[in-house]
Formats: sequence, structure tokens, C-alpha cells
Amino acid sequence: MVKLLRAPTREFRTAIMDSHRWDEFVPRLDDIVIATYSKCGTTWTQRIVDLLIFQTPEPRPVVSTAPWLDATFFAPVEEDLAKLKAQTHRRFIKTHMPFDSVPLYEGVKYIHVGRDGRDARMSMHNHMIGFRPEMRQRMAEVAKAVPGLPMRGAPPSQDPRQFFLDWLADAEAEVTEGFGIDLPFFEFENTYWRERKRENVLFVHYNDLKADLAGEMRRIAEFLSISVPDDIMPKLVEAATFQSMKRDGDALVPMAKMAWDRGADRFINQGTNNRWKDVLTADDLARYDALARRKWSTSTEAWVRQGRLSAGDPRDLPD
Repeated sequence: MVKLLRAPTREFRTAIMDSHRWDEFVPRLDDIVIATYSKCGTTWTQRIVDLLIFQTPEPRPVVSTAPWLDATFFAPVEEDLAKLKAQTHRRFIKTHMPFDSVPLYEGVKYIHVGRDGRDARMSMHNHMIGFRPEMRQRMAEVAKAVPGLPMRGAPPSQDPRQFFLDWLADAEAEVTEGFGIDLPFFEFENTYWRERKRENVLFVHYNDLKADLAGEMRRIAEFLSISVPDDIMPKLVEAATFQSMKRDGDALVPMAKMAWDRGADRFINQGTNNRWKDVLTADDLARYDALARRKWSTSTEAWVRQGRLSAGDPRDLPD
């Protein structure tokens, strides 16, 4: 029996996620949970962990090997749990929930991946405008089945600036938490920051993966107690580059053909930062900065914006 260190303290239910899907999850001592805010490098980290576990560069479908357990619109929870139970390799699971909505177990390793919120939002815009009508309809049907849950399914603004401003307005709202509400990025990151010093929690940052992919992969391998032969590691690093993942997109994310207009080509889009510089005005950026100063500590803000290589290791930074 794996010891529960901390039960979830936040019930989280939105149009696409439900924290109660973790209620019947049976952990194993060497499980890995990849926990992120959307579009912060989730699939990239899933691919990295996959490569470290299997130690071959062949592409494997991340949805099958690392289920998104919180998601309500892919499969019934019983199906996802059965899939996990049947897996014989070291398991890794994806979550997009706040950390206080996820059970914390002894022996289970948690990898939190961060990214500048402005970059994540620009990436999310590409993600959302490309949904096929069938996927929007599926999300709407899932939301409709839950009494009181806000409807979902209308296409977002085609204007990336307006898309960002709508997200910012939600974060500035008087009520930012509750049934059916997506927890704002700032509060979301705080749920992880508070528990960053736990031995079984590792913070990884998108900027650092871009700056030193090989070094970050070695760091993740060490955290997971995975030994990789020196002659194999370069092949794994190459398979985890953006160019390789873009090339292998159909194999890595086969369900993308059903969800997006360009399939995996849209899902694995550009892998770049700073696209917001050509979209947002000085006033827009000032609003974002004001929220960051109000809701984050100086250390939190520095890490979220810059990453460990620039701001320092989150374990060592003050609250």
C-alpha cells in the first residue's frame, strides 16, 4: 500500500476536467505524474519521460502511454483506470489540475513544468482556434451533462490579443475560484510553488528545456532514478527535440487528426516563445505585470518568467 501524504483539498470541476476522476486511482511506488498548466510543455515532458523509461527513440503515442486522467471528454474514467492498471512499464500520468486537487503519495514522483503565462496563452490560442467542430461539440455535450456547469464549445476569438485579454479579465475578476471556473494561471502556479520543496517534486521550465535539453533530460533522469547509458542518451535527446517531435507528430499524437484541423501539425505547432511581443500592447503587459506582482512572490514571478537557469532552483528560492 502506497502511503497518502496529502489528500486533495480542492474539488476541481470544469467543462473538461474533474478531480474526482482521481478518487479510485491506485498508485504504484514508482509512478510519475506530469503536472502542468496547459501549453507549458506537457507533451514535450511526456515524450522526455517516455524516452527515459523505454530508452529507445521510436515514437509511441503519448495519450496511450500517459493518460490524461482528469480529462472528461476522451474516455470514461473506468477505461482510463483499467488502462493504467494493465500497464506493466513504469507508469506516467498527465494532469492539468491545480496541485491541491491531486493526491500526493509517498514514492510517486511529480514533475511540474512551468512557462511564462504570456507564452502559454499565445500557444493556447493556436490550440483553441484549430479545434474541429466535432471536438467543440463533444466538449459541449460533456458540460451539458453536468448540472450547473457553464456551457463550452463556442469558438474563441480569432484575435490573439483579444483571446489574451479575455483570459486576463478572468484572472482579474472578483470571483476566480469555484465550480466550473478555470483557476487563473497565477493561483494555479501558487498551488505548486507552495509544495516545491518536497523531495518527490521536481520543477522543470520550458525555457530551460529550450536552452539545455540534454542537461534537463539528465536532471529529470536523476530525479526519477533512471540510469541511461552514455551511448544511448544522445539518441534520446535528439528524439526529444522540437524538430523530431514535429516530424513524428502523427505517431506521438494520433488522436490529433480527430481534434484539430491540421492534426498533429497544429498540436505540435512552433515551440517558440515571445510571440506575444508582436501582439500585446504596453498597457496589456502592464496589466499582466500588475497581476503577477499582486498574486506572486518575487521568487515565484522570477521563476515563472525565466526558469531555473536564470532565476535559480525553486527549492532554494525564498517564499
